[in-house]
Amino acid sequence: MQTKITKIPREQPELVEIHCHAVSDEVREIVAFVRSQQGLLTGTADERQYEIAVGELCYIESVDNKAFIYTKNKVYETRQRLYELEKLLREKHFLRVSKSMLLNLMKVSSIKPALNSRFIAVLQTGEEVVISRKFVPDLKKALKGE
Repeated sequence: MQTKITKIPREQPELVEIHCHAVSDEVREIVAFVRSQQGLLTGTADERQYEIAVGELCYIESVDNKAFIYTKNKVYETRQRLYELEKLLREKHFLRVSKSMLLNLMKVSSIKPALNSRFIAVLQTGEEVVISRKFVPDLKKALKGE
């Protein structure tokens, strides 16, 4: 498959166009990736509000009834509840991996088994996140593309 990138002026909207003979699994995967990168969430850090691109999120965690957005370099607090974020991010490769955490599967570099039927996801940042055994079947389905 060939690729072509064309720079455009900032005032023009960005567009990803795919020319293919058939809509294969590879094409669907590319489209899913592009869609997963779209969107913004609002978070607060250092008493300032920021717009955070969904593609930059590593995971979202709820602690003491507050939700925190973790990116590679920074942690933001958000007013949204975890269940609201889960619904919002469901189509963007986010998966609930514990009662208090949503994980961006696009930021996972590897997964390894842990004790008590749990798994550990190693993120591209090197950070490790525990996947509760209750959510392991959902993880397996997501990895199979179901």
